[in-house]
Amino acid sequence: MHLVAYGDTRFTDPSITGVTNPRVRQWLAEQIGRQHPEAVLLTGDTPFHGGDSADWEEFQRETESWRKVGALELPTTGNHELLGPEGIPNYLKNFPEIEGHLYYSALLGSVEVISLDTSQPSGTSSGQGRWFASQIDHLPRQVEFLMILYHIPWMADRQSQIIAGLPSKDALALREILETRLPKIRAKVVVFNGHIHNYERFERRGVEYVVTGGGGAVPYPVLLRGGGDLYHDAAFPVYHYLVVEVANHKLHAVMWKVKDPDAEALEVEAKDDFTIDAAAAGPRVTPAHKTRSHTPPD
Repeated sequence: MHLVAYGDTRFTDPSITGVTNPRVRQWLAEQIGRQHPEAVLLTGDTPFHGGDSADWEEFQRETESWRKVGALELPTTGNHELLGPEGIPNYLKNFPEIEGHLYYSALLGSVEVISLDTSQPSGTSSGQGRWFASQIDHLPRQVEFLMILYHIPWMADRQSQIIAGLPSKDALALREILETRLPKIRAKVVVFNGHIHNYERFERRGVEYVVTGGGGAVPYPVLLRGGGDLYHDAAFPVYHYLVVEVANHKLHAVMWKVKDPDAEALEVEAKDDFTIDAAAAGPRVTPAHKTRSHTPPD
């Protein structure tokens, strides 16, 4: 299984540069197509304005390479998808594979992807919360890796806790639903979030929490990272995507960061990676300081 995860792209008119970097955004989308992923996991804020059909048309144009290689698009709703009365209808129209569902699961061999919706309540008594609990309680036996998509972070660095009040109440409620069931499931879990236009990674109770919000939206500097954040590189901005490989009962993820967004020729370098063994007690974390340069092949 060959997957890509990223988010906070804010696809919109390329002449708009104050809220997103169209050059980097377009280049990243093209590189993802060159990866030939079987699925692209989108962590939300895909368009700049969900109610603007023109932004969705731009999304379709800039990501055409994904559809040419047959990549399955598995999205989650962000706050920008919810803008305007047509936001959600546009979202569902542009992702026909999810068949009108704002939260859903997709079984991909030994991988199950669960996508949750930021627009609905998430407590244990809510419809979404009960559904999420049931999904975890009834994972197919073949599932070795469970990947969860939700726009708002379930874990956040110290700066985001202080300034933005993250994680949110709903995010914490969903995290609690997951954590109470961890002793009963054999699958290893990775949670992919967005919202913060940077990269963060945490490990808690054997779960890997990854904030991947570097798809092109105006970048946010993280000046104060708490001790729990496993990513410590101070370089900025952090435009990036993750390539996730699942093979031989192991998951290996690499974060590819744009080396210099102002360079004449863009390229990415590997700035973080981690491996999870389905048979092991917990994730094996690779040091984040190892760097490799890489220009994806044509």
